[in-house]
Amino acid sequence: MANEVECRLVASLPDSGATPVDAGASRRPALPATIEKVQTDVTISMIREAAVRIRPIARRTPVLTSRSFDSASGVRTFFKCENLQTGGAFKIRGASNLVFSLDKPKAVVAYSSGNHAQATALAARHVGAACTIVMPADAPRSKLEATRGYGAKIVTYDRAHENREEITAGIIEKTGATLIPPFDHPLIVAGQGTAALELLEDVPEFGALIAPVGGGGLLSGSAIAARSSRPARVFGAEPERANDTYLSFRAGRRVEAANNDTIADGLRSPIPGVLTFSIVRELVEDILLVTEDEIRATMKFLLTRMKILVEPSGAVSAAAVLHGKLPKGIASVGVILSGGNVDFDTLARL
Repeated sequence: MANEVECRLVASLPDSGATPVDAGASRRPALPATIEKVQTDVTISMIREAAVRIRPIARRTPVLTSRSFDSASGVRTFFKCENLQTGGAFKIRGASNLVFSLDKPKAVVAYSSGNHAQATALAARHVGAACTIVMPADAPRSKLEATRGYGAKIVTYDRAHENREEITAGIIEKTGATLIPPFDHPLIVAGQGTAALELLEDVPEFGALIAPVGGGGLLSGSAIAARSSRPARVFGAEPERANDTYLSFRAGRRVEAANNDTIADGLRSPIPGVLTFSIVRELVEDILLVTEDEIRATMKFLLTRMKILVEPSGAVSAAAVLHGKLPKGIASVGVILSGGNVDFDTLARL
């Protein structure tokens, strides 16, 4: 079948917007119309400052559309392609925003299953700082090799029996390195929010925005960007088998998930961040769950019909749209495809 992807880089695109829905359709009380009514540690000004700060290293990724996807999902969809970002994922935005804010750092350290690891290594190399990354031994081989290739020293651990925070704390005590956390930091959140900021600038009118959620940095930053100027509807997407944010959202407090055995390795954070969850709880309408089969089917659709390679974690948001998880009445949606770093072995199992 012919490639039906269209690259959208213009400032404005026609869109039908969202059809109003019944008040009873929402799963939670009405949200404030704009973010000015909610206090957070991250502001739209910080996101705009981050957009300037990270410009030397982060790309302005394209927005794609697909008639095939629109037809299959029943929703006009605009894809923000962070799978085409420097380092293969959105994480370079937050990591570089924090690293570039430091005063001549000599060494940095981070813990990550892969994408934040690569992003931190790239940002550290850009400023000439030494970099150590604590990674699970079962992280995708492509992410381990890429992180090492960017010049980082890798320390592996057994995620079932060892604590990455404790290992990282030991490295900081020994080396004096500065911690670059994966999500729970205002400058990380502000950096991640620049992806949604760009999407809103390129496609100023759509009915809703959806992003994957693991620790919550991308979703919380996206929510601030999307709801700073208009009453946008914002959703998070999460695997059923790594549903800590979903459980926390419904409990109204941070809840640790007992299981995180999902193909979406970048979303295996066992519990949302303190800062990120406080933002998500106030500004996000709902967390939508997808199955492992739905993630795989969506990856396959994006690859075979749109000709773009997206990793499992990055495909979760699109899976929620493709498989009808959005509330009824939403006619158009912005979807953040968060990354494209995937092993060939994973692709072979689709």
